[in-house]
Amino acid sequence: MKKILFLILLLTATSVSSFAQKFAYVDSEYIMQNIPEYNDAQAQLDELSAAWQQELEAKFKSIDKMYKDYQAESVLLPDEMKRKREDAIVAAEKEAKDLQKKRFGKDGDMFKKRQELIKPIQDKVFNAISQFATSKNYAMIFDKSGSVTVMFADPKYDISDNILEEMGYSFNTKKNK
Repeated sequence: MKKILFLILLLTATSVSSFAQKFAYVDSEYIMQNIPEYNDAQAQLDELSAAWQQELEAKFKSIDKMYKDYQAESVLLPDEMKRKREDAIVAAEKEAKDLQKKRFGKDGDMFKKRQELIKPIQDKVFNAISQFATSKNYAMIFDKSGSVTVMFADPKYDISDNILEEMGYSFNTKKNK
């Protein structure tokens, strides 16, 4: 009787454990920082952003100079000339703000350039994660660096280094597990 009960218990335990699902997490920020193409793309974006920012600062500085000159000379200017200068200042401000929106706005040049440079790398990482998860039978993989917050994560489930290896990249420092 004890043997039968033990066998039933053993069968139940093994069948329940066979239905157990595997979970893991990755640190996508860590993965991206260890991909040379991402670092190159990020450097390009930073360089482009700095150039555009300088362009905007020069425009706003020019507008500021126009306004200060206008204030200094407004006492001596006739009303018609004042209106023309004010209109010129307002037009220059509008032009600068439009350029700022064009460069850094929601769907601006920076957003488009980021999509062009970073999106293919993100897709490559996503595909590597999907392939790894499928081949290793993971039920779910969380990204601990994104908006999904993980309150506790056991480091032994961090597969970030495995994803880098799967993609053929070497990593700067192996994460502590």
